[in-house]
Order: sequence, then structure tokens, then C-alpha cells
Amino acid sequence: MRKNPLQPKGWKIGTVLLLPVGVYIFMVIIPIFFAAYYSLFKWSGGKSMTFLGMQNYLDILRDDTFWLSFRNTAVFTLLMVVGQVGIAFVFTLFFTMKWMKWTEFHRRVMFITNIISAVVIGLLWQIIYSNQAGILNEFLRAIGREDWIRPWLDDPKIVLFSVAVPVIWQFVGYYLVIMTSAIASVPKDILEMAEVDGASGWKRSIYITIPMIYDTLKVCIMICIAGSFKTFDHISVMTGGGPGNSSMVLSLYNYDVSFSMMKMGYGCALAVMILVISLLLTLGSRLLLGGKRYE
Repeated sequence: MRKNPLQPKGWKIGTVLLLPVGVYIFMVIIPIFFAAYYSLFKWSGGKSMTFLGMQNYLDILRDDTFWLSFRNTAVFTLLMVVGQVGIAFVFTLFFTMKWMKWTEFHRRVMFITNIISAVVIGLLWQIIYSNQAGILNEFLRAIGREDWIRPWLDDPKIVLFSVAVPVIWQFVGYYLVIMTSAIASVPKDILEMAEVDGASGWKRSIYITIPMIYDTLKVCIMICIAGSFKTFDHISVMTGGGPGNSSMVLSLYNYDVSFSMMKMGYGCALAVMILVISLLLTLGSRLLLGGKRYE
């Protein structure tokens, strides 16, 4: 039987195309099943494993630190959506105005922070917030506002807002690029016709630009919610979850339980819970935002 000369080439192409799927299954799907399996055991990382069934999940529901971390994560997520997506959206609208100059330069500058390591950002803002010689407090002293000086990372009442600022500052440019790309796809003739009809820049933004990028805005919000539940580096570097547990979030609590307390089974159960909560909130935001009003 004569061998088809195209078969080897086609097999190689098929393998290359399926490789990303295989990597995704190996790196994401399989670990999820392993985490769900180990969450049913009392396990410290060794060979000894004691089957507990759903006990780890019941213990989580009675865990006060878990609920505090969940509350902090919910507040932090709300701050991220308002701060990152909201500020990026406002800047995007400004960039559509004709009087705005050097818009490309501004976009590049705002995106630069995305390429900096989260650990570096955390260390930088830790210096800025320092009580003794921090740039922020020194600036407040210089302008005569000593009454505004605070222990920004040591006050349980404001620490969550303090650690939110660097994260917003770092990633607002990411959503800005997404939204400006969406606006670039808006047909120019529609905007020109609206301008001819006498519509101002703000009216064109409200009645034309926003409806046409509404789907992109929804995607940005869902990405922001999912990303906020994974926030770890910034808070770990700046506060470690403190003072006390006032800035403890779910991902950081999961790390402490798994690797500081060596309660791997309980940590796997926490990871599954975080995944489920994140999926429910993401899907819930998708249903809540809808989109029929702009169709």
C-alpha cells in the first residue's frame, strides 16, 4: 500500500494545533480535579492521608477567618472594578475628545506599569506609605497637612484601601488599552454624522460610543472580578494580611493555610471554594449587566 506523502505533514499540523489544548488541560483542568480530590482528606503533604469526606468544607463554613477574608476580598473586588475599570473608562472617554492631545503617548505611559513585577510595585508603595520617611507622609508635612498623616499600612480601618491603590495604579492602563481598542473599531462615519447633527463630544460618547463598546465593558468587568480574587503579591509584600487579619484576602489565606500551617487538604478545599465563588460572581455579573438595552 502506497503511503500518502501528505499524511506526516497533516499529522504534525494537527499535533501543533492540539498542543495548546493539551497544555491547558494539563496545567488547569487536571489540577482542579486533583484539588477537589485532596480536599476530601486530612493531608499535610506527605503520604499519610485520612479521608474526611465533606468535613473540610463544613469547617470552612464555620471558619471566622475565611468569612473575614471573603468580606475583605469582596470589598477589594468592588474597589478594583470601580477603580481599574471605572478610571480606565473615564480616561477612554477623554481620549475620544478632539481637544485631547498626545493620546497615544498617554496610553503608552499608563500601560508601562503593567510590565512591572507586582512584587516591585508592592515594595515601591511600601516605601511610599512608610510611617517614618514615606514619600506620602513627607509630602503631607511639606504642604502643612500633618492632620492628614496616617499609618497607611498599620491602620486596620484604612489598610484595605491603601493596598488597593497600588493595584489600581498598576492595572488601570490594561483596561484602558482594551477599551481604546474597542473604540477604534467604532465606525468613524457614525461619529462624523453625529457631529454634523450638532452632537457634542459628551453626547457622542454617551449615546454612540458607550453602547457600541458595552460588550467590551462587560468583559473588562468580568476579567477584573476574576483577577481580584487572585490578588496575592501586592498584599503579601505590603502587609502580609495584617495588621491582624484586616487586609487578609482569600488567596493569601489559602496560601497561609496550605504552606504556613501545612494543612494541604484544608487548603485544597479553600481553593475549590474560591474557584466556585469566583465563577458564581463572574457569571452573576454577566447576567446582571445583561446587554439587551443596547441591542
